[in-house]
Amino acid sequence: MSLLAISDLHINHPENRKHVDGLRPDSDGDWLLVAGDVADLVEDVEWALRLLRDRFATVVWAPGNHELWTVPADPVQARGVERYELLVGLCRELGVHTPEDPYPVWTGEDGRAAAIAPLFLLYDYTFRPDGTATQEEALAQAHRANVVCTDEHLLHPDPYPGREAWCRARLELTESRLAAVPADLQTVLVNHYPLVREPTRVLRYPEFALWCGTEHTADWHIRHRARAMVYGHLHIPRTTWHDGVPFHEVSVGYPREWRPRGKGPAQPTTVLR
Repeated sequence: MSLLAISDLHINHPENRKHVDGLRPDSDGDWLLVAGDVADLVEDVEWALRLLRDRFATVVWAPGNHELWTVPADPVQARGVERYELLVGLCRELGVHTPEDPYPVWTGEDGRAAAIAPLFLLYDYTFRPDGTATQEEALAQAHRANVVCTDEHLLHPDPYPGREAWCRARLELTESRLAAVPADLQTVLVNHYPLVREPTRVLRYPEFALWCGTEHTADWHIRHRARAMVYGHLHIPRTTWHDGVPFHEVSVGYPREWRPRGKGPAQPTTVLR
């Protein structure tokens, strides 16, 4: 069996929805890690996760920013923490693992076990462009460049005063949970955003890195014994290595991004066997 990963399905695009509808495991024992941005609407998130849970032995979900958007077209108008908790409840009804559940343990063909840790951390504007010392300066530069994430309008932090405050709370909660993983057990860390800043260096618009993670997780792959790290969000599928740990960017992305590659939308990436 294989531990597979995919993200940024964005099934509001018909071509992506068709792609997801065609996803199948290679064996009955395959697990699938879904690193966020399934869809913008709750009903679409439910459709996709239900379909995948019916096909794969285990499905693990970490939220992206799009699931947390409150868009006018969605009948579900919950915001912030309320929306996240609603999605967690939906996943539990479907039998999909979330960041709020005990970490499932995956055992490979070699008998080595790893705790699969889906994370929900958000970002805190610390991935700042060179030359900007403060969050205010970095955001001002992004606005001047007209590179501003839609999160600023649709991802509400209620009841927190801002997304960075929500991020701080999530960091504290998540770090305590990861510290409780037995010391003899390695991990696979699954987050919508990369845990280190380096993957964002290739962004066409460096200002967008503000909405791509937090410097506070820069050593988590070391401290929490990661065998691999899985993320999405950047829509640049590839594998890079940091301190000997593979970081897999596993996004499908938008049709306008994957069509020019000439290979069709991305298939799930094999993380471990």
